[in-house]
Amino acid sequence: MKKMMFLFLLAGFFSCKNEPKIAKNKIEQDVAFLASDKLEGRQTGTNGEKQASDYIVERFKTIGLKPMGTEGYIQSFSFKPKTDPHKEVEFTTNADSTITGRNVIGYIDNSAERIIVIGAHYDHLGFGGEGSLYSEKEKAIHNGADDNASGVAVMLHLADRLRVKNETAEIKDNNNYLFMAFSGEEMGLLGSNYFSKNPTIDAKSINYMINMDMVGRMKADSTLAVYGTGTSPMFKQTLKANNDKFKLIENESGVGPSDHTSFYLIDTPVLHFFTGQHEDYHKPSDDSEKLNYDGMNLISNYIFQIINDLDDNGELAFRKTKNESEQTPRFKVGLGVVPDYLYDGKGMRIDGTREDTPAFAAGLQKGDVVIKLGDSTVTDMMSYMRALSVFEKGNTAKIMVKRGEKVIDTTVKF
Repeated sequence: MKKMMFLFLLAGFFSCKNEPKIAKNKIEQDVAFLASDKLEGRQTGTNGEKQASDYIVERFKTIGLKPMGTEGYIQSFSFKPKTDPHKEVEFTTNADSTITGRNVIGYIDNSAERIIVIGAHYDHLGFGGEGSLYSEKEKAIHNGADDNASGVAVMLHLADRLRVKNETAEIKDNNNYLFMAFSGEEMGLLGSNYFSKNPTIDAKSINYMINMDMVGRMKADSTLAVYGTGTSPMFKQTLKANNDKFKLIENESGVGPSDHTSFYLIDTPVLHFFTGQHEDYHKPSDDSEKLNYDGMNLISNYIFQIINDLDDNGELAFRKTKNESEQTPRFKVGLGVVPDYLYDGKGMRIDGTREDTPAFAAGLQKGDVVIKLGDSTVTDMMSYMRALSVFEKGNTAKIMVKRGEKVIDTTVKF
């Protein structure tokens, strides 16, 4: 009887050992924790952000990633807040008047020559401050579910999937993988900037970088913006070949307001994924229950397929792209709208208006498409900004918008 019991236990042991390893989808749980009130908006240098980084460290450990920071999984950096917005931030070891951020870095080592960096920033605005679009005077927690708990959750899902794939495959991928949760993005891409200047791996071995920032609010038309498509000749055909779910909006530039820019500036091909702005952007109402989790799973699948497709292409060639931010006109006034960056029609479509602004006072609404401002025809975002740049505070201007089938003429006062 004892011998029979031993054989049953032995059989059970080997059956457990032979069970296939499966990646666990914890996207919703990850967002729920990172975007909870407990973390108080994850502002860089706060206890809430530290709690978030500790959570990501534990997730990296559970997934099975190796630590690749300077202190285990953590790469700390200290800096003095900028007083002049046109100057670069000063990284410093001086303890006076400094803030300390924490990049979280994990690694899958496939004994390959090249590395793919997959990243997303995890910091947000805390209780609001300068970057907030919240109009109320009372402070409120800005949970940042879409911005950017969504990107971190998809990154963690990809990490688990790629780890399982390479543990179970007979032949491992031709790239290693570095997963990074960046700190300090909302203060000026600080964490990715610091890593690009102080890499914990050989930066020359980076094959390409994938960034996810605000991938949680896919709209009904399944629009997905992908930036950096011109930074390597392989990208456009790969994006197209693997796409059967999305209406893609492509932008070639490697420069933009997120962490992929820091890698592009060290001559790395980059892709940045984004589902667009919305009325809850940089407001306390950016909460986890508003996210489109089915859409996030589709994006995770898409990026996974892209990585697999590019795996046997060796080292990707890097291309410089036109830096659109250098051509962006500076303006002294604003209309007070949230533009729809995913709109690909003629004009500039408004995704939301803010109270106490020229747009709100003029009766402009979400969904209106600006087609003329002053004497200038507006055909896209760049022409809208050029038109806006000629006005100063106190000026009035005629504005023409399309609202459904109607064309409405009105006046705005800046």
